[in-house]
Amino acid sequence: MTSEYTPDRILQLGLGFWGPKTLLSAVELGVFTELAKSPGDLAALIERLKLHPRAARDFLDALVALGLLERREGRYSNTLDADYFLDRAKPSYVGGLLEMTNARLYGFWGGLTEALRTGQPQNESKTNPSASAFDALYGDPARMRLFLQGMTGISLGAAKAITRKFPWRDYQTFVDVGGAQGALPVQVAMAHPHLTGTNFDLPVVGPVFNEYVTSFGLQERLRFLPGNFFQDTLPSADVLVMGHILHDWELEQKQLLISKAFAALPTGGALIVYEALIDDERRQNVFGLLMSLNMLIETAGGFDYTGADCCGWLKQAGFREARVEHLLGPDSMVVGVK
Repeated sequence: MTSEYTPDRILQLGLGFWGPKTLLSAVELGVFTELAKSPGDLAALIERLKLHPRAARDFLDALVALGLLERREGRYSNTLDADYFLDRAKPSYVGGLLEMTNARLYGFWGGLTEALRTGQPQNESKTNPSASAFDALYGDPARMRLFLQGMTGISLGAAKAITRKFPWRDYQTFVDVGGAQGALPVQVAMAHPHLTGTNFDLPVVGPVFNEYVTSFGLQERLRFLPGNFFQDTLPSADVLVMGHILHDWELEQKQLLISKAFAALPTGGALIVYEALIDDERRQNVFGLLMSLNMLIETAGGFDYTGADCCGWLKQAGFREARVEHLLGPDSMVVGVK
């Protein structure tokens, strides 16, 4: 150790929750939705957002420093990405996921040390063993809709990349298993007019999916099929997709879903699995590794995995080939061909 070493990096990491919690509170307060209507000065925003004057200026200026707001001549406005992704009135809104994070995950992560010692989830199941993260999300229609919208926002970039990088011209039909609001089916259908697709998901998701699909005029080519992917046979199609699905479950359940996908595919059919795949050396994809810790917090046995792990499971299920392809950011896809 020399005088050149400082604790700055460690302290910034240890106190790093300050910035994210400021963002989550801003989403909860509707800051970005309100500013999307019109910019405002400090006094106006105190009134519009119902803030106490004591810390309002620091709060708004912290959002400026975090790159989420602009301030010009005393008037605050959204940055471009905040306006696009954090305005509740826009279909690109990802705040549903952040609202769920603020209301649930933020507190549950306080139990990480206990989870690391016990291997047990730290969510609603601590006080109600029969409850799960999905019970909490899907049991409230408003919360479910926000969550599904958030899943669209977080999946949209990967879905667009999949429309470009997968050889859809060689196929005619696809099924998105657990497709939520329908981000991937809509993007694929818009980019490839010859395809018809299905979202296979829990019945309560159907109205949200149909509304979303209809807003793009794709209701003639995209349909909703209600079901449970553990209890029911998966629908057959040329391509099956599982996005942000496998990481929710323990290894045996992951392998079961892959086997069910293999059975539903024709010879030459393909399975696309996309997640924030952990890099094979387990050193670089911080988001993927932290997402796996989130699965510890939220599920009884879920975990994230590497591309090599997934390729091994696909080969074990009978797929004749499997490959990994980076999509964007932390997301990659594994493609298996039957």
